[in-house]
Amino acid sequence: MILQTVCVGPYQVNCYVLASEKGRKAIIIDPGDDEHKIRQELRTYDLTPAFIVNTHGHIDHIGCDDAFEVPVYCSARELPLLKSAELNLSDFLSRSYSVPSQILTLEDGQPIELDDVQLEVIYMPGHTPGGIALRLKKPDDKIVFTGDSLFRMSIGRTDFPGSDEVALRQSIKNRLFTLPDETVIYPGHGPRSTIGYEKKNNPFLI
Repeated sequence: MILQTVCVGPYQVNCYVLASEKGRKAIIIDPGDDEHKIRQELRTYDLTPAFIVNTHGHIDHIGCDDAFEVPVYCSARELPLLKSAELNLSDFLSRSYSVPSQILTLEDGQPIELDDVQLEVIYMPGHTPGGIALRLKKPDDKIVFTGDSLFRMSIGRTDFPGSDEVALRQSIKNRLFTLPDETVIYPGHGPRSTIGYEKKNNPFLI
């Protein structure tokens, strides 16, 4: 399996490139900026983008959704953010932007498959109304992409329109902290951690 992190944009978003092996198709998670850096990673492994998955709809995670000419997946409740420059904060933070690409919606528990890679959608409201995490089920079942819900020693911001701190804490404790302790979290910003480490040490959740 190929799993590469590309740190993109002024907000240092972790964009992830995921594929079964070299020369195959790839899933791109949260291509927020720096198209050239993402394309370089694709070229390194001779990968062709198949589709994009957005963990949520803020501009720093969706800013390059239209650059690869492939379908974009997000949760059904997050669709308004991808289509509204006001809701995705691009009006406030940068240029006005909405996603022009084809958007397909996801539901909680839905599988996402490409070659030998399988992800499972975990609905994670709180940072945004329809944010999701993505649990890798195949070929490794000890990885979860947490978007801006759970970070190493921190949690996502809840001072944006549509955020809900109580809902975010409940999402983390009820949806992520039920995963095995050895599960590695790949967050939307910052370094990796594990579920077990965050359960014991995250000051926002103890």
